[in-house]
Amino acid sequence: MNITKNNIDGGKAFDWGRTSEDYAKYRDIYPAAFYDDLVKRGLCISGQSVLDLGTGTGVLPRNLYRYGAKWCGTDISPEQIEQAKQLAAAAGMDIDFRAASAETTDYPDQSFDVVTACQCYWYFDPAKAYPNIARMLKPGGRLVLLYMGWLADEDKIADASEKLVLKYNPSWTGGGDRRHLIVPPEEAGQWFDITEQTMYDLPVHFTKAAWHGRMRACRGVGASLDAEKLAAWDAEHRGMLDRIAPDEFDIQHYAAVTVMTVK
Repeated sequence: MNITKNNIDGGKAFDWGRTSEDYAKYRDIYPAAFYDDLVKRGLCISGQSVLDLGTGTGVLPRNLYRYGAKWCGTDISPEQIEQAKQLAAAAGMDIDFRAASAETTDYPDQSFDVVTACQCYWYFDPAKAYPNIARMLKPGGRLVLLYMGWLADEDKIADASEKLVLKYNPSWTGGGDRRHLIVPPEEAGQWFDITEQTMYDLPVHFTKAAWHGRMRACRGVGASLDAEKLAAWDAEHRGMLDRIAPDEFDIQHYAAVTVMTVK
């Protein structure tokens, strides 16, 4: 399913379904500290019903499943949802995965204690998504916006990878990230009050193969390049990593969390 957003990649179409297999293999990269931070905040734990929007291959529900919450997950890409179902089934996890956008997810009113949106909230149509999320939350329910990004200005490997993505996809807007809090769109304020905001650094460990796969599964590469450009990027990125990267290394990242309570 092609997606276009005027404020993302200059309106160039991308399709997460095209990279769903790589996504399943290489995007499950959040360190334990990322999940521990949520649990310490009393989120996604036993006794709660949680919906993960933009779930992709179900990374959040699968990694937090052991804490006892009842999970559901939706994503606009049917291919991503199929990967999520397969991975959850293989692990013996009872998670309800459905293909749907944040705007059209149609669980009944007041179904959830918590709704999470990790690495995806900027794709939402705020005027439609936030009232729909508020509708599905119980009184006092919380919406949690989550993000983790690499810091290319502090890491030569990440910087080199970003530059290579831009060589093949100059319209990609996913690079050049700097530490910043998650600021919800103005429309969210009609339905939610911000109750927590935080940001913290965390290194993420990779092998050369794992970092290559993570970059290949990003929006600017696997989700948008045609087969010829993808093959050329793949070969050049592997060669670049062989020249500048050790077999294993850390990439400096930061995480940001904004928790909002439904009005």
